[in-house]
Amino acid sequence: MKNLIVGQSGGPTAVINSSLYGVIQEGLAHSEEIGHVYGMINGIQGFLKGKYMDLAELDSQTLTALRTTPGAYLGSCRYKLPENLSDPVYAELFRKFEELSIGYFLYIGGNDSMDTVSKLSRAAEIHKSSIRFIGVPKTIDNDLILTDHTPGFGSAAKYVAASVCEIGLDASGYEAKSVTIIEIMGRHAGWLTAAAALSRKFEGDNPILIYLPEVAFDQEDFIRRIEKAFETKNSLIVCVSEGIHDAEGKFICEYTGSAGTDTFGHKMLTGCGKYLENLVRERLGIKVRSVELNLCQRCSIFSQSLTDAREAALAGSSAVEAALKGESGKMVSFVRTSDEPYELTCSLEDVNSICNQEKKVPLEWITKDGTDVSEEFLTYARPLIQGNPAIPMKNGLPDYAYRR
Repeated sequence: MKNLIVGQSGGPTAVINSSLYGVIQEGLAHSEEIGHVYGMINGIQGFLKGKYMDLAELDSQTLTALRTTPGAYLGSCRYKLPENLSDPVYAELFRKFEELSIGYFLYIGGNDSMDTVSKLSRAAEIHKSSIRFIGVPKTIDNDLILTDHTPGFGSAAKYVAASVCEIGLDASGYEAKSVTIIEIMGRHAGWLTAAAALSRKFEGDNPILIYLPEVAFDQEDFIRRIEKAFETKNSLIVCVSEGIHDAEGKFICEYTGSAGTDTFGHKMLTGCGKYLENLVRERLGIKVRSVELNLCQRCSIFSQSLTDAREAALAGSSAVEAALKGESGKMVSFVRTSDEPYELTCSLEDVNSICNQEKKVPLEWITKDGTDVSEEFLTYARPLIQGNPAIPMKNGLPDYAYRR
């Protein structure tokens, strides 16, 4: 009898632990085929250091609490496996897999995590291993290709829309002209920033401008549009993706200085909101502030979408089922079959076709010369933010699951 091991990787989401819950529940339900369900502590990087736990030891209260616990319960990592599949690290990994009698490897993560699944599934052929490798999608950025959407996006989109609405109401309480610039996560894909449009309640409501990285940002046009909007409205909300760039490809945040890089070579983007705040102040001389939503976009359980949480758990359980059927080198995907009523099914896609690719907001969904999104986007996104989970509370605060 073979064992299953699961890990979490990359940036957490409000539902990454719901996917873990789905894996654990489904794994334990197949006790005639799966001996132990192990969890890697801090992903593949921690596993290389011998860090893992037996997830069957979780009590029922902790297991249930996973569904409404932010962060990565098992701990995460940002670790890039070598491109050379003959690198000694692969021999070490497969030796450790053999020691634990691993037959099924599941990894919950985004693009870089799918790269890990791809490399391990290909390395398995070199090491003549029968281990089945399955990816469970996760990212608030919603930029994985070959899936309708990704677990984590719906909850983050709900947080963005609710926050933009609340900030707009706060700012509208004053008569003086003002601009509030809200910086939202999104490097090359503007799905989260586009979700700000969900906050509108009537024609002409804030946010008055929405800028995505799919379209080049023109600073002079931006200033002109601000001036024009003041003809009919005193309090303006502008939403911008952190990755907006000029026509030459230079990130707007780089106008404030150089951007560092992470372990995967990605530029660490932050500060475009502050730059635009100073630009508006210098050019128009009006009250302006910038707000960076930052990590709150991915860790707010109070804005968790029940639809998102349920689908995340479904992705986890579907991954176990796929592995037991002999699938490997695949990622669980969502296939939408209807917008209204909203319905979807799970499928599988070749992970080698997914990793290192990015799904961007379709250009036909970006309107008004790159400053807004279409009704088609709203139809796509609305079903994903529906429902509110029942959050266990203790002493007035959420009762989360903690790994000690």
